Formats: sequence, structure tokens, C-alpha cells
Amino acid sequence: MKRSFTFFDPSVRFLAVMVAVLAPAFLMAQPALSGGDLDRVGKRIWQNECAGTVEGLTSWNTGENFASLGIGHFIWYPEGVEGPFEESFPKLVQWLGSRGVRLPNWLAGMRDCPWPTRAAFLKDSQGPWQRDLRTLLAATVREQTLFIMHRLQQAEPKFRQAAGRQGEKVARNMALLRMSAAGNFAMIDYVNFKGEGLNPKERYRGEGWGLLQVLTAMETPDAARAPAAFAAASERMLARRVANSPPERGEKRWMAGWANRCRAYGKPF
Repeated sequence: MKRSFTFFDPSVRFLAVMVAVLAPAFLMAQPALSGGDLDRVGKRIWQNECAGTVEGLTSWNTGENFASLGIGHFIWYPEGVEGPFEESFPKLVQWLGSRGVRLPNWLAGMRDCPWPTRAAFLKDSQGPWQRDLRTLLAATVREQTLFIMHRLQQAEPKFRQAAGRQGEKVARNMALLRMSAAGNFAMIDYVNFKGEGLNPKERYRGEGWGLLQVLTAMETPDAARAPAAFAAASERMLARRVANSPPERGEKRWMAGWANRCRAYGKPF
């Protein structure tokens, strides 16, 4: 094909070059999710994070210093608490407000998690504020799903630059995953599950485990095999995270569940 360009009008050659340049961006921009698929994505994320229960929408896991709220277990730190993981619940609250969702009066202006510890959170599990949260979060599954998708869309332009010499590979892998509902779900769920992989604080021994690291480690197949390749790469990245993690965190106890979640990415959506 390249050799045949010399026989064409220069304008035709220019058009062909532009198609070649823009094709990856075009593929990445094409969602493979219908409205029904969008609802299924939200329900699967809810199932993955909260076992699909309303009670699970307000959680605080053992050994953690933050609440995990919503279908995506969005992180909310108490006042004065900082951690290596990105805080996402305040951003969700802003997102819901911007989309016209009516928020509880007490929540609208609250920046920090009002429960200072896990014990305080559990003691107040049936209090009015947590009941308000569960009502709000159960009623906004689609909005929360769109929030997670928006997070992925915002990260996409940064991936290629962050990947350096692997940028072309990352762009191609995202384009292939975009071609199927299963591939779209894998990226949407994983970016919520383990982050973008762009935050330098989210590293153990200098190595991350987010979506960028999975896309970089993923073997580049054809579109039909892309979800399975993503599943295998995500499991490898999380196994590496566990191997690199501080022993006191005891992350090995989570690996079996994480592996099952990763393997599901390779199955039909």
C-alpha cells in the first residue's frame, strides 16, 4: 500500500495518511456499550465491590483507615487522615450534584468523612447519615457508573505519555478492548478497582498495579482475544503488587478474590 501512494493524486495520499494517524483515536472514542450494557456494568461493579447489597454501599474494611462507599467503594478519608490511595468519594458527590441529583443537606458541604474511625463508623451503621447514604447510593447506580467511566475517559489522554516507549502499545490495547462490551467493562471495572496507575504514591517498591500497568503488560492480540489478554495481565499485576506489598498489610489474603475478579474479565459480558 505504501508503494502505491506514488501513483495517486497528492490529496489522496494526504487523506490516507490522516486516516492512518487518526484511526487509533477513532477506535478509542467508539464505545461498545448500549444503554442496557451500561446498567449491566453498574450492577456488576456493585456485585464485585458490595456483593450487590444495599448494606454493602456503606462499608469500612478491616485494617483500612477510610470508608468505602457506593457501588465502586469510593474512598472517603476522615479529617487529618491521608493514605496512598486516591480519595474518590468527594469527587463522586460533586459529580452527582452537577448532574442534578438531590443530596442530603448534611452531605452537600462536607469535605471529610464524619466518622473518625472504623469503630465509630460501625457503631453508627444504622444512624440517619448512613441510611441517607445508602438511599442516595442505591438510587444513583447509573450516575455512579457514568462517574467511573468519566474517570477512565479523563485518564486516557495521559496514558500514552506516561507509558513512554510503550505508548503505542497502550493505545492499541485500549482500542482493541473498546471493540467489545467485555473489553469496555474490563477497563471500566479495573480503573475503579485499582486506579489509573498514574499516581506515583500508588506504588510498592516503585511498581504500580493500575490500569496503565495492566495495559502495558498486556500482550497485544486481536480484538476477540483482547479481554482474555487483559484478564491475564491484570492478574499478573496484582500478584506482583502482593509480592511487593509491606508484610504488615497482609495483602496475600485478598489475592484469591482478586484473581477471580480478574479472570472474569476474560469471560463473555
